[in-house]
Amino acid sequence: MALKKFKPTTAGQRFKVLSAFDEITTNKPEKSLLVPKKSTGGRNSAGRMTIRYIGGGHKQKYRIVDFKRDKEGVPATVKSVEYDPNRTARIALLYYADGEKRYIIAPQGIKVGQQVNSGKGVSPEVGNAMYLSEIPFGTIIHNIELRPGQGAKMARSAGSYAQLVSRDGKFAIIKLPSGETRMILQTCKATIGMVSNSDHNLESSGKAGRSRWLGRRPRNRGVVMNPVDHPMGGGEGRASGGIPRSRKGVAAKGYKTRSPKKASDKYIIEKRKK
Repeated sequence: MALKKFKPTTAGQRFKVLSAFDEITTNKPEKSLLVPKKSTGGRNSAGRMTIRYIGGGHKQKYRIVDFKRDKEGVPATVKSVEYDPNRTARIALLYYADGEKRYIIAPQGIKVGQQVNSGKGVSPEVGNAMYLSEIPFGTIIHNIELRPGQGAKMARSAGSYAQLVSRDGKFAIIKLPSGETRMILQTCKATIGMVSNSDHNLESSGKAGRSRWLGRRPRNRGVVMNPVDHPMGGGEGRASGGIPRSRKGVAAKGYKTRSPKKASDKYIIEKRKK
């Protein structure tokens, strides 16, 4: 994936770095896999604003993505690699041998015309969905299930991946980029390869308007508010606000919000690096 820099002919172009979209093969999505997506503007069913800093943005439609890969034993051909406004990764359109069409998260390096499979006895090639019990040690994987048949929950965003380290009893041991090592049942599925659009974190929008197009409104800091509006508000001049905390008073920057009694703690062998 390549990035595109722009000549600074305007202030908005000066720091703009965007994807070249060179891996995308079509700009027309598959109509049968589109569903309408209603914009809320941060309002609830009573019309009251419950989430701030959301509103506007370009109209979008949701692409139905197959995270379960439960069509086993039926080979599929990659028809196109497409942009998805709902996620950072690219998506790939699969045409199955029986005529069904499905979207999947596109792995890095997937090509149009390539064949992909899922299920037991599948070779560990990019784009194939396999059970953790059959994946070779050291393989880079993404779209990892946490419960059998639940559908992929981990390593789904652009450039993300995990590595299968070993197996112990009925569990496979996975190492995540954060440094966390955890156990997942071997009957769960994962897809071979790394998620596409790995340079997404290097992109720079260049201007505030691009955030507005994505439906993000200006976000003002707690420090500049009044004491009635935020725990960090008030003071004379540019007061820093003391201990960083949220609007509800929960400390930020270092305060652990994960529950100490979380049920999945027993599956974590080594916690993520500080």
